[in-house]
Amino acid sequence: MGVDNRLRRPLSALLEAVPEDWSDVVQPWRGSAAGQRLQAFVQARLAGGATVYPDSPLRALALTRRAGLRVIILGQDPYHGAGQAEGLAFSVPAGVAVPPSLRNILAEVAAEAVAEGMAEVGAAPAKPAAGQLGAWADQGVLLLNCVLTVEDGRPASHARQGWEALTDALIGAVASDPGGKVFMLWGAHAQAKAPLISALGGGRHLLLAANHPSPLSARRPPLPFVGCGHFRAANAWLGAPRRVSWRLGSQPPGGQTLLYS
Repeated sequence: MGVDNRLRRPLSALLEAVPEDWSDVVQPWRGSAAGQRLQAFVQARLAGGATVYPDSPLRALALTRRAGLRVIILGQDPYHGAGQAEGLAFSVPAGVAVPPSLRNILAEVAAEAVAEGMAEVGAAPAKPAAGQLGAWADQGVLLLNCVLTVEDGRPASHARQGWEALTDALIGAVASDPGGKVFMLWGAHAQAKAPLISALGGGRHLLLAANHPSPLSARRPPLPFVGCGHFRAANAWLGAPRRVSWRLGSQPPGGQTLLYS
């Protein structure tokens, strides 16, 4: 039986339960015209029989503490197939088939580890079954889509309904917060946020741009995602001990999670 990731709980209740460290961004939006419009729109779609994903649209905020942020990866909107979206950009629940964009992301992680000479001797290649990115979120990687809900089989169906005002505010908040962070901007939609990040970041952040990891664009010039080196570049810039363990489930001798920089 597949994962049931349909939105069932009232969006207002989910917004009210946002962790305290994100509350100063989320609650003003919740009461704003954009927030009220979005909540009414989602409720109307549900009342009309639409299937909306995911069941936890704000999960990225629940898993990643604001004070511990190291990296922000921006997606566009959630996967629109049953059982896929789980409130983390690009991630799918354990056991769910890995979508093509995520497959390219995991392949890039594995290729960068090999290029750095840090792959385990005799280890099998990364398997596409490992598509749940919660381990990244736990390490301070904010996996944030710009739109947080979608309808079954209808990509971008909740775009321009009010979510963007919230996610822009979240991006602006983390760009304004103290400390340097890495922003991975894959594709034109994510790269459009670069001026906002730069304006508020005071030059203290690293912005890494590449094409979207979708097979339609991952190898195209001028900024192919394949071979972009973003995961190594992020860790080199962050430095120890802030670097991120990107290999999912990789355990080198001694039992510690593999790190490469």
